[in-house]
Amino acid sequence: MFGLGIWELLIILLLVLVFFGRKLPELGEGLGKGIRNFRKSVREPDEIDITPKEGEEKEKNKKGSP
Repeated sequence: MFGLGIWELLIILLLVLVFFGRKLPELGEGLGKGIRNFRKSVREPDEIDITPKEGEEKEKNKKGSP
């Protein structure tokens, strides 16, 4: 594996844990939230907002009244 032995990989893993050990829970939490949001967006159908905007409603009232 790229010319690295088991000891080299263990040393690299140890260094990564030392440098990023405190941030790992935050990274995991962010990753979990991202996956949850992605799954939620895939499952739910797209919502279509059909409520008229404030300006459009006034224009319709002006056009519709004689």
